[in-house]
Amino acid sequence: MSAIVSVARNELRHLVRSRVALTGLVLTALLTLAAAVTSSAYQADQAGLRARLQASADTEFESQPDRHPHRVVHYGHFAIRPASGLAALDPGVEAFTGNMIFLEGHRQNSANFGDARQSSLLVRFGQLSPALVLQVVVPLLLVFVGAAAIAGERERGTLRQALLAGVPGRSILAGKALALGVATLAIAAPAILLLVWLAVSGPARPSAVLLAAGGYGVYLGFWIVLIVAVSALAGRSRTALMALVGAWAFAVILIPRIAPELAAAARPLPTRIETDIAIARDLRAMGDSHDPNDPYFAAFKQKTLQQYGVSRVEDLPLNYRGLLGMEGEKLTSGLFNRYADQAFAAMGDQSQIMDGLAVISPTVAIRRLSMTAAETDLGGYQRFLRQAEAYRYDLIQRLNWLQATAVDAGDDAAKGSDAAAEARSRVSADHWRNLPHFNPDRPKPAEVTRSALPALVVLVLWFAAAGLLAGVAARRLTRSAA
Repeated sequence: MSAIVSVARNELRHLVRSRVALTGLVLTALLTLAAAVTSSAYQADQAGLRARLQASADTEFESQPDRHPHRVVHYGHFAIRPASGLAALDPGVEAFTGNMIFLEGHRQNSANFGDARQSSLLVRFGQLSPALVLQVVVPLLLVFVGAAAIAGERERGTLRQALLAGVPGRSILAGKALALGVATLAIAAPAILLLVWLAVSGPARPSAVLLAAGGYGVYLGFWIVLIVAVSALAGRSRTALMALVGAWAFAVILIPRIAPELAAAARPLPTRIETDIAIARDLRAMGDSHDPNDPYFAAFKQKTLQQYGVSRVEDLPLNYRGLLGMEGEKLTSGLFNRYADQAFAAMGDQSQIMDGLAVISPTVAIRRLSMTAAETDLGGYQRFLRQAEAYRYDLIQRLNWLQATAVDAGDDAAKGSDAAAEARSRVSADHWRNLPHFNPDRPKPAEVTRSALPALVVLVLWFAAAGLLAGVAARRLTRSAA
């Protein structure tokens, strides 16, 4: 153990004395700090903004005057996605998916107001976040700093002296890796402090913080061990640097960039226009509630009359128009949900294809784990859409039932030509104030951990593979001294 510490101490002393290495470490640490501060401030501002917007939307909805319930159906409401506690670490797909949905009857809208659509094109290259720095920048810096860790000593002749002095090859590799690990901790310190702050102050769950910290620890540990192993196997520093830069470009840049294209080609997703056309076609085939001769709604009318034991709509104890609205909303919502489920299934297939590429790129695995822990992945977005749709459907059906029970059928039919009937068809505004607010629930910690577990297993396998390579390099170093 003393040999490992001695090697690590010497390597750290060399890094400090090297102006290039020290400058790179300091600048990257400052970049991590800037990413942590700006991302934390931005997400805190977003959390406050979304809370204010939701409160404003609730107030506007509740401040409507006395009116006909169906007018409220078309007045609509807003559902706004609450900010994630760990979005300051990794904003994930939130910049592209949007975070606000307009809820109205007879329609299922998509989320709008994503940052990528409101900001400059630079947002499309990725927001500056601790996740981006740790996934992309830190490994590259470690490559330049550590590529000559052992190969450079071989060129200077000091490596053979250490081996002839009896220092085992595994101790040399372990000491070099320990020194790079200390440097990595110094670089990642701002991100670590951010995680601690998020866990202590409350926005993030401790389990998610531990999951993210563990994943990034394994990911950066993989790069540290890989760099030391390649440096030990390469004959020259230049060879080690070229090999490691190539590995970084392939794993960090190339595969994550082409993965979405491969997934989209393998499992195409219909465009919004194609989906809207298909939905409009199916809606026409479904039936027209305004057509008395429509087969489906004619059958629904007879079923309703039999249910209440009457022969005419006028004799029903409820307003038939409200019942008709409920049935129509049930049909259209079922159709919307079917198309949404098809889109979600296609997105899920694309995600599986992308996740499968983690076997050739650990960066794909850490991105999956990071976004899952932060609840900013595609699954979190779909969860928001499903909850918003469930809230919309419940809201609209409450209003339709209010029309069926609180609005007289005769007044409802005559309100277009009779001002008095129109006035009587209005219901008290107290009904809007008593409707429930949109309050989405977060996934349970066990669900988040279960979703991130496959990515964590892949990262551990990558780390183990790098460890095996380091073992081979250590044995070769030991044999070279014989």
